[in-house]
Amino acid sequence: MSDKKVWFVTGASKGLGLSLVKQLLATGQLVAATSRKEADLIRAVGIQSEQFLPLQTDLTDDASVWAAIDKTIATFDRVDVVVNNAGYGIGGSIEELNDEETRESFDVNVFGTLNVIRNAMPHLRAQRSGHIINISSIAGIAPGTGWSVYGAAKHAVIGLSEVLAEDVKEFGIKVTVVAPGAFRTSFLTEESLTLTKEPIPAYTAVRNSHEKLVATSGKQTGSPEKAANALIAIVNEQKPPVYLLLGSDAYNRGLAKLELLKNAFKEQEELTKSTDF
Repeated sequence: MSDKKVWFVTGASKGLGLSLVKQLLATGQLVAATSRKEADLIRAVGIQSEQFLPLQTDLTDDASVWAAIDKTIATFDRVDVVVNNAGYGIGGSIEELNDEETRESFDVNVFGTLNVIRNAMPHLRAQRSGHIINISSIAGIAPGTGWSVYGAAKHAVIGLSEVLAEDVKEFGIKVTVVAPGAFRTSFLTEESLTLTKEPIPAYTAVRNSHEKLVATSGKQTGSPEKAANALIAIVNEQKPPVYLLLGSDAYNRGLAKLELLKNAFKEQEELTKSTDF
């Protein structure tokens, strides 16, 4: 990498976030990283240096996020790249997931992202530079059976990122929303995935979908190290993409969804246009 940047990475104690933090530190970048438990983060990264600022942060608590951003600025004087990586999967039909479970999912996957952006933006805007990377999922574009709430949360991340990219363009700030496919991380383990505690037997397709996906744990085609490389690469691009799919499975699902939407829109073209004055 050509010059040092200050990175702020959430959900850094495992998965893609951990791979990214390790690669950044290995190349001499300055990294502030968050986790719900600071000790777990330090243990996972395995590096203690002036380049690395571990932060115990509750992303659902705006004051906690503010404190993390404030400490980053106090330590490194600035922040250049914000990576909203923290999140978890939740599986079940809408009927099988109660209000508390659903809201908790949005608190972490959506409102945690919003809290970070809200608190980072004044600094990025004052600098008139920066890059915000929001990690969504291919499920936010092409969700599958049994993942309605997760798909809705990740779709929200895509929607907010699209508009954010337009809103902050005048300040020289770039925004990229990333939609990964299946990567060989701990995502399909109990620490990162919540399945309904009250399954309804009638939802056989949902049960089959969950069983099929969980069975792929440890066999996913995506490499988290290569995904981290891709994120570093786009930050160094003059014109980074607003949308980035990661993984051949994400690419195939994304194109299939485009075709589905195109056909669905054209099929109802006459009815759609009939509502004009």
